[in-house]
Amino acid sequence: MEYTTLGRTGLRVSVAGLGCGGPSRLGMRGDAGAEDHAVGLIKQALDLGVNFLDTAQNYGTEGVVGKAIAGRPRDQVVISTKITLPKPADADPAAAIFAGVEKSLKLLGTDYIDIYHLHGVEPKDYEFAQSHLIEPMRRLKEQGKIRFIGVTEGFVVDTAHTMLEDSLKKNLWDVVMVGFSLLNPSARKNIFPLTRPTGVGVLDMFAVRRALSQPKRLQEMCAELVAKGALAKDAIDVDDPLGFLLKETDAKTLPEAAYRFCRHENGVDVVLTGTGNADHLKENIAAITKPPLPQAALAKLAKLFGELDSLTGN
Repeated sequence: MEYTTLGRTGLRVSVAGLGCGGPSRLGMRGDAGAEDHAVGLIKQALDLGVNFLDTAQNYGTEGVVGKAIAGRPRDQVVISTKITLPKPADADPAAAIFAGVEKSLKLLGTDYIDIYHLHGVEPKDYEFAQSHLIEPMRRLKEQGKIRFIGVTEGFVVDTAHTMLEDSLKKNLWDVVMVGFSLLNPSARKNIFPLTRPTGVGVLDMFAVRRALSQPKRLQEMCAELVAKGALAKDAIDVDDPLGFLLKETDAKTLPEAAYRFCRHENGVDVVLTGTGNADHLKENIAAITKPPLPQAALAKLAKLFGELDSLTGN
């Protein structure tokens, strides 16, 4: 495993982070009896050198994270979790933040959280978050219940990162979670130039989604881009859009190439990967720790997708 410093936080973190949400939620989605399996996956990740665990209030996995880290020295694990935004109509949104952190602390079995995020802030939520939620987060930091304040963007509806771009200019966060992939590298232009100079830590989500793990979905997506004129018809083989990555590099799979693309981007600190499968977990972590893709392949990707800011990969 390789380690890096997460921006100005000073936290020493593994470049591969275990995402405890996503489509599978460690195999727990729809399977209430999978808790022991999920605990085992987390322990496997820790044994492979991962020390960054990302969960959230609405994932339902804070409890299994707590069980998996029980008995381990607390300073050897970096815990990132998130609170679902209170409703704007809530009479006391600050109280909801305080209650949320107490519940998370109890489930995680710890007396502090390393990074506490506002979860999935979309442009429509931004003004409310800025005016009502930042202050209680700062108070929690002063109390020592959280060490650093983070935010995750609502990437599915904000693929061009408008909320993050504006809030970073106001220096609201210690850490941000951003959607960045070879299909939508737009954060390279409008987010990383803001995070690097100020030392804001960057967690990368959406490195691999359906389009990069299911060939049919990738074909459909690229056909749609060609139909919209976002990709030139003669620039890509819509039947095998990214086949060149497997022919012209040493990457064995598209997910491997996608993880390597994100891992070595200037501006990304931690690449998150989530799965309910132990073999996939090992493969994904191995991919994140492999060398960068060759420059020729990166140049082709930049030509194809470098200007896109509309895709999530779902």
